[in-house]
Amino acid sequence: MNAKRRVITTTLSAAIAGMLFIPAASACGYPTQPQSSLTTQQLRLDPQNPLEAVSSAGLARDQSAASHGSSVSIVGMWNIQFISMGNTMHTPGIPDGAQIDFGYGQWHSDGTEFFNSGGRAPATQNFCLGVWQQTGRYTYVLNHFALSYDATTGLLNGKVNITETVTLSPGGTKYSGTFTITVFDTNGNQVDRLIGQITGDRITVDTTTP
Repeated sequence: MNAKRRVITTTLSAAIAGMLFIPAASACGYPTQPQSSLTTQQLRLDPQNPLEAVSSAGLARDQSAASHGSSVSIVGMWNIQFISMGNTMHTPGIPDGAQIDFGYGQWHSDGTEFFNSGGRAPATQNFCLGVWQQTGRYTYVLNHFALSYDATTGLLNGKVNITETVTLSPGGTKYSGTFTITVFDTNGNQVDRLIGQITGDRITVDTTTP
């Protein structure tokens, strides 16, 4: 994966550090340390047209599939990015375009989903689970939950709810949409909330780039 796709900025790390008074948050909970390097992941997508960043090859496949009326589904494996949008008023502020999390996800035909977070150490729990429903020809909603553990003590230190509304490209090569991350303490009290854009690039048997 490109180095820029693995980073979390200093501002982002500081912004989320106050959640439950433990180090920074991600889509699957709280990573124990921020990612290396201190550059900002800049948003490639037009907020008004989140599918604009489909590659030329992907666009060609999408157009071909759409013209032939091919049926597509979100079921499969995806390379996923969580990008901050609209959190500049967070305390402290998080810049638009900062990467909150990344990783690999799978959407299953039975309506379940799981995500392997690249922003978390396994000792803190980097897998989380969800359920999804199709709401339109290309649109889907996801309701997803995560548990977070202290890497030193092994004790539960928080719970996280992630909701997503995404649109699949006509050929099924990419999806993009919005997410909300709501953080709770172990007593169920909401302690923070983040919003942003999510993108997924389909992984196939021919995919060679992480």
